[in-house]
Amino acid sequence: MDQAALQNLLNTLIATWENEVVEFKEVGNDYDTDKIGKYFSALSNEANLRGLKNAWLVFGIDDETRQVIGTEYRTDIDRLQSTKVQIANEVDPRGTTFTNIYELISPDGRVVLFEIPAGPRGIIIGWKGFNYSRAGESLMPLARDKEDAIRNQTLTTDWSAQIVPNATMNDLDETAVQKARESFAKKYANRPFAEEMEHWSLQTFLDRAKITQGGKITRAALLLLGKSESAYLLSPHPAQMIWKLEGTENAYEHFGTPFLFTTTQLYQKIRNIQIRLLPSWQLVPYEISKYDQKIVLEALHNCIAHQDYIRNGRINVIERSDKLIFENEGAFYEGQPDDYVLGEKTPRRYRNPFLVQAMVELGMIDTMGSGIHRMNKGQAKRYFPLPDYDLSEQTAVRMTIYGGVVDPAYSQMLMQKTDLSLADVLALDRVQKKLPIRDEEIRHLKQSKLIEGRKPHFHVSAVVAAATNKKLEYIRTRAVDTAFMEERVIHWLTKFGEASRKDIDEMLLPNMGEALSEEQKRNKVGNILSQMRIKRIIHNAGSRMSPIWRITSTDSEHSKKENKKAKKAFKEREG
Repeated sequence: MDQAALQNLLNTLIATWENEVVEFKEVGNDYDTDKIGKYFSALSNEANLRGLKNAWLVFGIDDETRQVIGTEYRTDIDRLQSTKVQIANEVDPRGTTFTNIYELISPDGRVVLFEIPAGPRGIIIGWKGFNYSRAGESLMPLARDKEDAIRNQTLTTDWSAQIVPNATMNDLDETAVQKARESFAKKYANRPFAEEMEHWSLQTFLDRAKITQGGKITRAALLLLGKSESAYLLSPHPAQMIWKLEGTENAYEHFGTPFLFTTTQLYQKIRNIQIRLLPSWQLVPYEISKYDQKIVLEALHNCIAHQDYIRNGRINVIERSDKLIFENEGAFYEGQPDDYVLGEKTPRRYRNPFLVQAMVELGMIDTMGSGIHRMNKGQAKRYFPLPDYDLSEQTAVRMTIYGGVVDPAYSQMLMQKTDLSLADVLALDRVQKKLPIRDEEIRHLKQSKLIEGRKPHFHVSAVVAAATNKKLEYIRTRAVDTAFMEERVIHWLTKFGEASRKDIDEMLLPNMGEALSEEQKRNKVGNILSQMRIKRIIHNAGSRMSPIWRITSTDSEHSKKENKKAKKAFKEREG
């Protein structure tokens, strides 16, 4: 919103004054973030209960006169916006945060307006393990009737929240339950009730983790923690995932409950070899795995969370030579995949809110609504194409994760320009896949010399280095071989008798080029010294913390052989 729109909004909020969804504060140059988190929880829950889109927390207003008095709270814009991250890290479910944080510069002073999204239907928003609400202008714990009202919003429509009549605690897998306890304890390790958790009964734990309701087994509980032989209790809804290998070889395998474990078992079936990517400006290739485990499990957990179980379908993971394809029943539930790529949107509705919240509590989903954003960032960091979504089938979602390079120029560009924004990477990804991009994106990419060609035949600019530059880059970044380094150490110790680690660092580090970071260089020196000690070429006459390195007696045949090898390498290198 521009300043005029913000002023109109503020006038409207002041006219209605404080209620359960608006809070005004007189704030100087600081305010306790913990209190902001409590208000976030309370206002979000109240907005949910009233069917509103958002609530507001406003700094810089006199509580008695209802006049603007201004605030100096986080005047640095980056620090102000960092409040989003601080809230997202502690709110429950983690990842929920302010929709926007606005600054209004009025004649009477600066006003900060925090736009708080209403909690999704069926999901309570908490802060550090506690849930809050409002009673008039007062902040207070969320009352049981309000808690029930939020949970009941989706009980009749949420398949995962339904109680399974004949299921008991005996239908849960003990190992899965123990793993769930560990995940929950890790998530809340810094909360006030952390020390109590290990003494909770099974029923108390499952209720607090939002997996069961009043000690009664839900469908979500059976999906995540249920024994494989208890899956019949969900019939006719199959609780099953299928891994299928297609290509020159063909195979398949079924995976059932408990999904808390079996998603990892399915991932282990995938052939995840190492791939080498060779930048055009250096001789040493990058080695990365074909698929990143976090990205694969994020995709699989999203399938579980958003599956339309009423359609009685299975989740499919199809492995091909260069990609993984994930299929789950049910149309994309709110918005489009592109809405979530930049991590700026949080969904208001979920198909299975009870199941989603349980998965958040168990660490299967880190944050709500940001999975697509994390998968795209992860693929970009690996220099691979970004995930694709196919929504052409109205009743299912198909997502593809690439396990190789599509356009070498795209991967080379990402390796060379590591500071590209995710928005730029998204546009380049569409260019490499021959998909249309907006005119403003075309202008920006051309001005940045990231693409070439004429509309609609664009391509990612090739990363080219002149031959002389390549030679210079090689000289600057080449790795000096270990034998040469060993001889430098021997030469020093022979001449001066001993050397500290500082002496050796000052001697070797300048010769190690620029391909390694300072930490990597020091680690390499440490490895060289360790190997020379193991081969009995040198020994430490000092302490572990303050080593003094000296030549070991050369009487042994082993030492003579190693010294001779190092000297030969030194002469060849110098020659």
